[in-house]
Amino acid sequence: MHLWISNSTYPPHLRFPVKSDAQVEEIRVCTNRTCRRQGSMQTLHTLTALAPPDISVKPCGCLGRCGAGPNVALLPHGQIVGHCGTAAGAAELTVGLWYGGGVGDASSKNKSKTSLDALALSMRAEALIGEADFCEAERLLSQALDLKPFGGIHIIYKQRSVARLAMHNYSGALEDATQSLKLAPNYAEAYMLQGDAFLAMNQYDAAQKSYSTCLQIDPSIRRSKSFKTQIAKFEEKLATINMPHDSNSQA
Repeated sequence: MHLWISNSTYPPHLRFPVKSDAQVEEIRVCTNRTCRRQGSMQTLHTLTALAPPDISVKPCGCLGRCGAGPNVALLPHGQIVGHCGTAAGAAELTVGLWYGGGVGDASSKNKSKTSLDALALSMRAEALIGEADFCEAERLLSQALDLKPFGGIHIIYKQRSVARLAMHNYSGALEDATQSLKLAPNYAEAYMLQGDAFLAMNQYDAAQKSYSTCLQIDPSIRRSKSFKTQIAKFEEKLATINMPHDSNSQA
């Protein structure tokens, strides 16, 4: 595997200003037919999982240079990275951009392998959460954190918060959601989990604050089934607390 980087601008239909000294703010991965066949969906998944939380990773249409794909565009300055069709290549690119080291050197490869191992553990844990095996999922996620990966740590904490909530370890779930937010302050899902943990611990004011912040960051989450369910639980608990006792109502 060999990555190459071009300072060329995009084709006219995807042209962006080129600033050689600009920091990368967004990554776009070509998922058009040719690049998709060459592995760009794996690249997209890996970059999404490992990029810093404030970096947007999105699929896009053809970037040209199809014979050198899969192609990745670095915005806003318009660099195009070619031959980025494996998880290892995507991880090495991430290391080179944000975590020190050159693409392809020994240090980058070691960092990449560690983070890919952690990513594999978190993916297995996610599947186990879907199967309601929360104890094993928590174990795998703790193992992933012990590897000290360079990227995706906020996601791992968020996933472990989900597992711990299901295991009724509410303080542990709250701790993980809060740690996720320290790493990714605008992570709406972590705010939702923080609210869920507060709700389970009967800390209603704190739960309401977390849910409100979640909605401020991502208003679309209001339509999700899980959010509607938790809000219904929240309102039900509040109604129970505010309900007058029979003796008081008779008086």
